[in-house]
Amino acid sequence: MNHLHTRSVVGSDGTMQAGHGSHPVVRVKSQGPFKHELDELATEIPVALEYNGIAHATLLLTPCDLHDFAYGFSYTEGVIRRAADIYGIDIIEQENGYVIQAEIASACLHQLKRRRRHMAGRTGCGLCGLESLDDVQRPLSALTKRPAFLRPQAIATALHQLRQQQALHQVTGATHAAAWANLDGTILYVREDVGRHNALDKLIGHLLRASIRPEHGFAVISSRASFEMVQKAASAGISALIAVSAPTSYAANLANSLNVFLAGFGRDHGFTVYAHPEFLSEDVQ
Repeated sequence: MNHLHTRSVVGSDGTMQAGHGSHPVVRVKSQGPFKHELDELATEIPVALEYNGIAHATLLLTPCDLHDFAYGFSYTEGVIRRAADIYGIDIIEQENGYVIQAEIASACLHQLKRRRRHMAGRTGCGLCGLESLDDVQRPLSALTKRPAFLRPQAIATALHQLRQQQALHQVTGATHAAAWANLDGTILYVREDVGRHNALDKLIGHLLRASIRPEHGFAVISSRASFEMVQKAASAGISALIAVSAPTSYAANLANSLNVFLAGFGRDHGFTVYAHPEFLSEDVQ
């Protein structure tokens, strides 16, 4: 990181946070002179989480909206049951990264020990450090079925807005986004990160902190839909997940069992439904 000069962006809490930085590059074409320029790279840095002084996990992520991430990760990992279970958060900047120190309710400590991970977090992996195959899928109750609550036009509207609201991606081309849209398809909140799991955790954390009811909208993600993305959505009560890229077979099967509407290959002109097409309204107006 010797040549990386970080620049700040405004986080959801109004503070300035490093989201990207300038890096010297050489642009090469098949013909013509080399060009020495500066390019913008998304910040990727280790972030450690501690609960009540106990080291829990270290992940690589973009250090924006870290409060949202702390709440979302803690909730989707089953460490906390509600936002009130976190009594306070301190974010400590160190030379080689950040430490999130969260104080949680004593009643949550047994959950912490049960789901504890010692991860060397990787951008594309959400399972690093799990001890056994039994730990992969969390025991979650299926959501209440909601037939005909989604309009195709609303999904198309949200997909059209998504790229335009990815501020970090527009600068760096390297971040994923998770967005929350109301049932009309208007995107209300967007969270970005180099890791797709992290972006969704940040979004879920914001919904949790703001007491936003998940039945009032749906989530749109800029990445593929892996099983863990479906699992995180279901754990937060989100009953519709639309991905710009493809889902996996595990994700589709899990969405079917948890009553989560799952669509992939989302574009302005359409999408493909992989789980619970009955949740779509045929009213295209």
